Amino acid sequence: MNEKVFTGSIDKLRNPERFERLQVDRVLNYSLAGYEVCSVLDVGTGTGLFAEAFLRHGCGVRGVDCNDDFLKVATELVPGVEFSRATAESLPFDNGSFDLVFMSHVLHEADDPLMAVREAYRVARRRLAVLEWPYLEQEIGPPLNHRMPAEAIKKLGEQAGFALCDQIQLRVMHLTIFDR
Repeated sequence: MNEKVFTGSIDKLRNPERFERLQVDRVLNYSLAGYEVCSVLDVGTGTGLFAEAFLRHGCGVRGVDCNDDFLKVATELVPGVEFSRATAESLPFDNGSFDLVFMSHVLHEADDPLMAVREAYRVARRRLAVLEWPYLEQEIGPPLNHRMPAEAIKKLGEQAGFALCDQIQLRVMHLTIFDR
């Protein structure tokens, strides 16, 4: 098993402090800006926190995760979203299936981050949004050796084929937006 995979409690993923720390509405606004986004794939959906937010914004949403316990909770908490088991490195969708692929705290846990971004590129028609921990020591979140520098995330996107990249430092997190 990948030692970096999140093994914390489900309650921790749905706690109001985490929602505030993630700045969910701000992340959605950046992720959706500039395009009419009809379909979203939430990779590493966890308990469906972001899937639920995209659904509230009127998007059609699919969520995938490799943790069956999280998928069960997401299915119960977020009716209207279809959730299924998959890894970021092997997405079971056709090329260009989604306007937006969204990854929240996935790349630092992926066995092969480049393959995960290549898969996102393959299934995304327009954009990939990557929310990650900043590359610095913090009291919360994974240890520094499990985090990815923003420049490394940008390089992965370029290697996967994305043409444009915007990087946004949020209050606690870092958001990278890739366009085709």
